[in-house]
Amino acid sequence: MKDQSLKKKKVAVMMGGLSREREISLKTGKAILKALTEKGYTVTAMDVGEDIGEKLIRGKIECAFLALHGRFGEDGTIQGMLELMRIPYTGSDVLASALAMNKIMAKKFFLYEKIPTPRFEVFQREEIKKGLQKKISLPLPVVVKPAREGSTIGISIVRKEEELIPAFKKAVEYDQEILIEEFMKGKEITVGILEDIPLPMIEIVPKSGFYDFHSKYTKGETQYILPARISREKYLYAQEISLKAFQTLGCSGVARVDLMTDENENPFVIDVNTMPGMTETSLLPKAASYAGIPFEDLVERILLKASLKIESGK
Repeated sequence: MKDQSLKKKKVAVMMGGLSREREISLKTGKAILKALTEKGYTVTAMDVGEDIGEKLIRGKIECAFLALHGRFGEDGTIQGMLELMRIPYTGSDVLASALAMNKIMAKKFFLYEKIPTPRFEVFQREEIKKGLQKKISLPLPVVVKPAREGSTIGISIVRKEEELIPAFKKAVEYDQEILIEEFMKGKEITVGILEDIPLPMIEIVPKSGFYDFHSKYTKGETQYILPARISREKYLYAQEISLKAFQTLGCSGVARVDLMTDENENPFVIDVNTMPGMTETSLLPKAASYAGIPFEDLVERILLKASLKIESGK
């Protein structure tokens, strides 16, 4: 889309939503709304609920900037609705969004494309309810997480055998499929992707040693080091496999790839976030700023790539 033509259209920043990440989405949406308003766009905030279709029609919305996190926003559902309504939207299409949201399916794609990812196995809710009659095959420590949640919701690091059942019980509150993943003992790093270009890599150092919901969203609880402190060779390789993960899932526009390293700094892809946090202090905007892209310009670049994907094949 051309800048000037889009400035004449009605743009909705779709935020809030129905997921457990609603509050984070509202913060992201408000930051995007402010940036686009300052850039001169005709933009309106739209809290996404079950009546969102009616709201879009009433508001005569011509373009959607998606600022939703979690289910019913990041998983392909809202993208499918917008395709049907012929409203161009930002970010990845229906399939890429759904694949990235499902950590198990994403990892299967990574394995097929030989993208390094931690070893894993899958348990179903019914198996867990029956008392875990089969043992996990991975050695401890492991990470236990729901297949389809973001912001580390429902995740546990299991270091002792007796911690396994409580971790499973916590995870099954959020999903019927549970991912058991090899625990990586190195650094936590993240690579933003903007229009098929990897951004500078950030190293994440939580005070608690675990980048959970509290560490992620509580000021002062985590140190962010930019650029990440790993060797140039491993740094470039991490960017390379992050871009490959982005492209393997069919993502477009913008995304953030989260990785862990082993003790020898070898990077492994954990997952791909197709709607990363977009406040001015979020990770992707931090990386973009370091690369010389101010927050307002970053938001505008994402908006200008808004499109319908299914019929156009984008």
